[in-house]
Amino acid sequence: MNKRRRTGLVGGLILILLGLWFLAMQIIPGLQTLINLEFSWPLFVIGAGVVLLILGLLTGEPGMAVPACIVGGIGVLLYYQNETGNWASWAYAWTLIPGFAGIGAILAGLLGDKPKQSVRDGVNLIIISAVMFVIFSSFLGGQNLLGPYWPVLLILLGLWFLIQPLFRRK
Repeated sequence: MNKRRRTGLVGGLILILLGLWFLAMQIIPGLQTLINLEFSWPLFVIGAGVVLLILGLLTGEPGMAVPACIVGGIGVLLYYQNETGNWASWAYAWTLIPGFAGIGAILAGLLGDKPKQSVRDGVNLIIISAVMFVIFSSFLGGQNLLGPYWPVLLILLGLWFLIQPLFRRK
């Protein structure tokens, strides 16, 4: 079975399952109280990321791990913010999104082609994301991990960009 046909089958199956789930929630009143939608709406975003990952695995497209991790990671951020009420954290939490893409790149590499390059690129994205998170959260009043010394991270990140090409094989 070719990829196009398999993608259509998997997509259709996922839509049917989602439709059955939502229909069951409409017909069976106790099911809605079992799952409190008022407080768990970010779980739908996380679930969409899981569905994307499963879709990619079933269709043989490991590259789907990247958008799956981005969507799932944003869902986790929204879940944290919904539970804590700390919506202002979005001012610096967005810097984690490149890290989610890095996790997806690592997964895609492990599941598909070019694992070394994908892992290296993924790790680079995670490092950049972590540094940006610490800088922005220190600057915007989130976690004050480094105090007044957060600009040192900018210097280290600049050095990383300068030194990194020296270690790549030609």
